[in-house]
Amino acid sequence: MIRQPIITVAGHVDHGKTSLLDYFRGSSVQEKEAGGITQKISFTKYPLEQIKKVCPLIEKAKIDLKIPGFLFIDTPGHAAFTNLRQRGGSLADIVILVVDIKEGIQPQTAEVIQILKANKTPFVIALNKVDKLSGWRKEETIKKSLENLPIHARNEFEISLATFQASLQDHGFNADLFYDVPDFTKKIAIVPCSARTGEGIPELLLVLCGLSQKFLRERLQLSDEAKGILLEVKKERAMETAEAILYDGQLKEGDTIGIATLEGKLIVTKIRCLEEVMPLSFRFKSTKETIATNGIRLQLTNKEEILSGMPFQKIENNEKEIQQKFAKEFKNTIQTQSEGIIVKADSLGSLEALLTLLKQANIPVVKASIGNIGKSDIVAAKANLELNPLNAIILGFNVEKETGLDYDKKNIKILTNQVVYKLIEDLKEWRQSKAGEIEKERLMELASICKLEILHQYQFRNSNPAVFGIKVLAGKLKKNIPLIDESGEDIARVKALQENKDSVDEAEEGKELAISLPGVNFERQLADKRYLYSQVSENQFKTFKKNKDLLKESEIKALMEIAEIKRKSKSDWGK
Repeated sequence: MIRQPIITVAGHVDHGKTSLLDYFRGSSVQEKEAGGITQKISFTKYPLEQIKKVCPLIEKAKIDLKIPGFLFIDTPGHAAFTNLRQRGGSLADIVILVVDIKEGIQPQTAEVIQILKANKTPFVIALNKVDKLSGWRKEETIKKSLENLPIHARNEFEISLATFQASLQDHGFNADLFYDVPDFTKKIAIVPCSARTGEGIPELLLVLCGLSQKFLRERLQLSDEAKGILLEVKKERAMETAEAILYDGQLKEGDTIGIATLEGKLIVTKIRCLEEVMPLSFRFKSTKETIATNGIRLQLTNKEEILSGMPFQKIENNEKEIQQKFAKEFKNTIQTQSEGIIVKADSLGSLEALLTLLKQANIPVVKASIGNIGKSDIVAAKANLELNPLNAIILGFNVEKETGLDYDKKNIKILTNQVVYKLIEDLKEWRQSKAGEIEKERLMELASICKLEILHQYQFRNSNPAVFGIKVLAGKLKKNIPLIDESGEDIARVKALQENKDSVDEAEEGKELAISLPGVNFERQLADKRYLYSQVSENQFKTFKKNKDLLKESEIKALMEIAEIKRKSKSDWGK
């Protein structure tokens, strides 16, 4: 007996994933979604009768379909579709990658392609929104529609197709229009379509049926072991309610199942109530037993915390065996390094997707776990400050910070996002900026660049030491740095700094404060002066000049003024 193939619909935001499924099932979910973006993973049971109804080409071609239907999975446009993971690969048997013909491969499309490639998951391309091509006319089949396009529209289509094929080739895949593919094991099938008008949808179903029949027969064979994956878990009083996918075997009300934990332990619980999703609907109906593949809802007797994305299996006197299997799988799945950043995600699939993409970006991870960002993550980030400040960051995918979380916001960074590719973009940008700051601090340890304006109206003490007001116009003023005046004369080393009656060690650009200079007589040495500068040696100047990309515009200007002051006494200084 074979089960329904699991078909995951994935792609970039707004490219038409949910609209495509809406056409399949004759619903209008897309219009009801907040902002037109899918808010949660949903599944659709799509029986054989519906396939034949939407795709009369099957009857015409006299194809004897053995599959009992499809189970479609619609993934949120703002989350990684790999929330749906089976140990060792994608839960999906085939993925429909939806691409807007006019927009091509966007960041989220590229992200999905990377993960499809890593998991070796079969996929087809739904090249959507062809009806928006100028001069488009609907014909009996999508092939005829393309063949009968006006010349200008035909050129527009061929340019878009060629551009897309080249982009896909950059990712390591060769693709062609489905009716031009001689060998589906060597080329990806592209099905032009319109989720709005329904053109190309019968052909897309035909390709899915053909691939399922020819290449997935062995994979679709049902075993005696009931296995599944939890999609969403809700706590209701003393019970857990979970929406899940049963992808193998058979489950009954009252069965005992073992649910994996990230630590490799096993949560054992009974199914108090079992429901299965109704065909072409989001509603569930009660059932005493169900068979894979199916979207199900479970009411569990367990009180322990169960996490989304976790695998489960029916227990039949094999609890120890299942626990050992899960422990082994998780040991190989969540791999971390001795040093790296801290990563949090809302589910196991999200975490695995994020780790895959971080590995591809060569960003090491020291700690990876599921759930909101908490105190233990802050502790780990603080430890990283000593080892490597570039790793003093917590990355949160689809999670939030716990309320009242206290941390050093100046030195520890928390980045969260619901779009995984944006999260990694932000991380790369932060690390680049942080690396620049670290390098600049290293330069500033050799010498400081600063320009000060003397505030003559705030003279507190004339000498022993001279105490007066200044404003930092550029750079950073620190205790103990030597100062020169506008003519290059040595003035003194900074003895102390005071801001609002509090002693400070340094002051940044824009600050006004009091400065204390020993051995200086203000009236005699500074009464006619307006600016003071930090002392910079010729070698230090050359080092700053080589690294001016690390300096702000105001710091570069101050450095050039210092160089000009120095050159007045030594013409070749700094050259």
